[in-house]
Amino acid sequence: MPTRELAAQVKDSVRAYGRFLKLRTAVIFGGVGFTPQADELRRGVDIVVATPGRLLDHVQQRTIDLRHVEILVLDEADRMLDMGFIPDIRRILALLPAKRQNLLFSATFPDEIRKLTKSFMHDPVTVEVAARNKPVELISQIAHPVDSGRKRELLSHLVKTNNWQQVLVFTRTKHGANRIAQQLERDGIDADAIHGNKSQGARTRALKRFKDNELQVLVATDIAARGLDIEELPHVVIYDLPHVAEDYVHRIGRTGRAGASGEAVVLVSSEDRPLLAAIERLIGRRIEQRVIAGFEPGSHSNAPAQRHEPQRHERGRQGAGQSRHRNGNGGNRQQQNNRQERKHEPRSPGQGPQQRHGQHKPQRPHAQQPAQSRQPSQGEQGEDRQPPPERAGNQMFPGLLGDLGRRMFGRRSG
Repeated sequence: MPTRELAAQVKDSVRAYGRFLKLRTAVIFGGVGFTPQADELRRGVDIVVATPGRLLDHVQQRTIDLRHVEILVLDEADRMLDMGFIPDIRRILALLPAKRQNLLFSATFPDEIRKLTKSFMHDPVTVEVAARNKPVELISQIAHPVDSGRKRELLSHLVKTNNWQQVLVFTRTKHGANRIAQQLERDGIDADAIHGNKSQGARTRALKRFKDNELQVLVATDIAARGLDIEELPHVVIYDLPHVAEDYVHRIGRTGRAGASGEAVVLVSSEDRPLLAAIERLIGRRIEQRVIAGFEPGSHSNAPAQRHEPQRHERGRQGAGQSRHRNGNGGNRQQQNNRQERKHEPRSPGQGPQQRHGQHKPQRPHAQQPAQSRQPSQGEQGEDRQPPPERAGNQMFPGLLGDLGRRMFGRRSG
């Protein structure tokens, strides 16, 4: 199994389906104590559900012997056979008997993975219960175009206005999952994050609360995209589009399960267009796009606290500059110099703070500041609505030094 959550879920299913059979089952994965798992293995088991890393730990400690395994099952086989897991899988295969049965299960099966399976499978039979890489028809898919810096604001709007009570949100990074959950909490929405940096206890509690409808929004990385069965989950939101198109099929597959309907919502910024096009080619259909009123691409945000935060740093630097001017020629003379410079000299963006001294504070360059807030770097992917304070300062500092230097050397030469 690729994840601890999926291993625990499969263990529960094995015990439920085999409750009247005399089969002993053990689940082993990292993040929890090693000794209880070793004790259970020593008592003897018929079925072991494991993640690769912890399974190899038990092999190294000689608490499990794989020489008599009869059946190997790789669940989410495409993920297990990608470059992240293949070294561990190859080590495990080398420990198994040559004669055994191999079973591979996955909702997606790229051609590259099919070719790789030929290295350890002989004359395999393929069984398909649905078309390859196709989402369930009962899942409605809708894309909302929005600026990357306003994705979180739109997500909060959708949850509140539609009264969504159970929403699984997929983001690309662990840090992004934490930020979005915290911001939703500040918006009055009960939210939590689940990802690989969280302790196993915290991950288990968050997932249980979500499954029990005690948690309104669960923000997750792809740790929750594979195989997790959340009964009648109504809404999945793709906050950050995946770089691998097949992962989209897995993500939205958390809804619309067991014959139930579901809704998949995709938040699409201009940077996401190539990723969306790749997904549409994979699934063989166009995803309907619908603009939400007030969140049209290019529209302004109504979040004043975040919009004004960088200006506090600018005012701090303005104060320092004003004190230096007062120690020189005096405030009135400096204001006159500023007027003349604005009339006759082109100014660079880095000189912005000098334009806001004294009585000219209302003449702030409004056209420049919103442009920074609407265009976060690609790595931020909408998580940081404004540049960090240190970066905002670095943008202003060179212009401030250049202006002071020009006046100082100008007076000396004259």
